[in-house]
Amino acid sequence: MTKYSSIPALDATAVLKRFHLRADKALGQNFLQDSSILEKIADAAEIQHDDCVLEIGPGLGSLTRYLAVSAKQVTAVELDPDLLAPLKAVLTPYQNVRVVHGDILELSISEIIEQPNYLVVANIPYNITSAIIRHLLESNPKPRRVVLTVQKEVAERICAKPGDLSLLALSVQVYGKPSIAAKIPASAFHPAPKVDSAVLRIDIYNEPLIPNELIKTFFKLIKAGFGQKRKTLRNSLSAGLHISPKEAENLLTSAGIDFMRRAETLSIEEWKLLCETITGQ
Repeated sequence: MTKYSSIPALDATAVLKRFHLRADKALGQNFLQDSSILEKIADAAEIQHDDCVLEIGPGLGSLTRYLAVSAKQVTAVELDPDLLAPLKAVLTPYQNVRVVHGDILELSISEIIEQPNYLVVANIPYNITSAIIRHLLESNPKPRRVVLTVQKEVAERICAKPGDLSLLALSVQVYGKPSIAAKIPASAFHPAPKVDSAVLRIDIYNEPLIPNELIKTFFKLIKAGFGQKRKTLRNSLSAGLHISPKEAENLLTSAGIDFMRRAETLSIEEWKLLCETITGQ
């Protein structure tokens, strides 16, 4: 027996039929209903009994129930008004769940989560993965851990090492340490998406790896660096920062970075050196 043993299986097809609904492709709705996968997601979050959890896109409440049996409070933010009735019906036995109707990208986290050190656990719409992650990592207060179901390829890209880094990977890794907690086959969802998924866990640092006074410069530089990623850093920074190739070359040389390298090869520490060089700090 586990703490999840009392949670009944949820048949997404039957619930949707009961409320005369169908999954909305425009909203990226794919409902998780595999009990073993739901357990893995909840376990990856390492929820303590006094934790507050923010869930984004609870859908029909399949994952919400697994969070509720472990957490002190679950705040579930759902965008689709049509899902509010079935969601509340499924969650009737769980008194520690608060359903909020709204768009997480339009909401201030501080208005819906009062406790610092909270957790985020969610099966999110894949078409807004980057926007949601950025919103969470730049929020105040920040969560201490984020566990998201995302496309497997996106999870792998976020967890990449120097040599294969991307704008998305750096945008995440500056705030926390990402890892893949589990793989999820498409068959675990209704309807099944066309891609396999993964459980992405991000453990948030107490402070970003780039100091707050340099963070705007950091994002400006990495956006410039990856703006023309096939080009050398000298040329991509020249175009992105609107400076001459020679100025870009001098900037990189001053930071001790070979100007013929490409953006994906630089570590966060090297981007930090570049930030310090350009700001004179």
